[in-house]
Amino acid sequence: MTRIPIALQLYSVREDCKKNFRGTLEAVARMGYEGVEFAGYYDTAALELKKWLDDLGLRCAGTHTGIDTLRGDNLQQTIEFNKTLDNPYLIIPGLPADYYESLDKWREFIKEISDIALRAGESGMSVGYHNHWAEFRTFEQTTLMDVFLKETAPEVLIQFDTGNAMEGGSTVLPLLKNYPERAATIHLKEYSSTLKNALVGEGAVDWQEIFEICEDSGATKWYIVEQESYAFPPLECVDKCLQNLKKMGK
Repeated sequence: MTRIPIALQLYSVREDCKKNFRGTLEAVARMGYEGVEFAGYYDTAALELKKWLDDLGLRCAGTHTGIDTLRGDNLQQTIEFNKTLDNPYLIIPGLPADYYESLDKWREFIKEISDIALRAGESGMSVGYHNHWAEFRTFEQTTLMDVFLKETAPEVLIQFDTGNAMEGGSTVLPLLKNYPERAATIHLKEYSSTLKNALVGEGAVDWQEIFEICEDSGATKWYIVEQESYAFPPLECVDKCLQNLKKMGK
């Protein structure tokens, strides 16, 4: 089984990043995270960010970047910025609400992301999409997620989010089993219907089966922790998530 390194989605500590971006990265590195996934750069140039990462022994596990940054001439600029970070993964974190309200609108997105992925692939970059709960809505006896996986170009990644899927009434387990090659990075987020602010390892997600699928496939390159609810300060929460993963043998 392949060991998969663990990164932090920096949206989890966004308020800390706004106050002191470099200091937050230092704190994340001290916790033992091996990488970070960006959710904004806080007016920091790519070369400076790369130096920070190198200084702290962190790697870039991906970037959450809005679809507008991948359209038209913006795509090449986004590619060049991320190449400086040694990041091959450009992940769309979500879409306006109307995209989730009909299959026709959803298929417009499927065509667009497929075209973008093929263009980006010419520069060695991978483009993907991060699920929330709405992709598990049912339309015409299918879900938006099923349509996405069946109709996108095979080059398009899907960044499965464990907690978001369960919020939508599903789990990522069958999807990971059927489309392991799409899951280059996966978001580790807890879900609990009873425990408020549950941290990774404290809720209902079947972590061991997820780990087994990802590590057996060899396709998953990063586990990425994302914590969006807080019983403690955000930095303390993400530290506890990592320590819980270590207790699970990660």
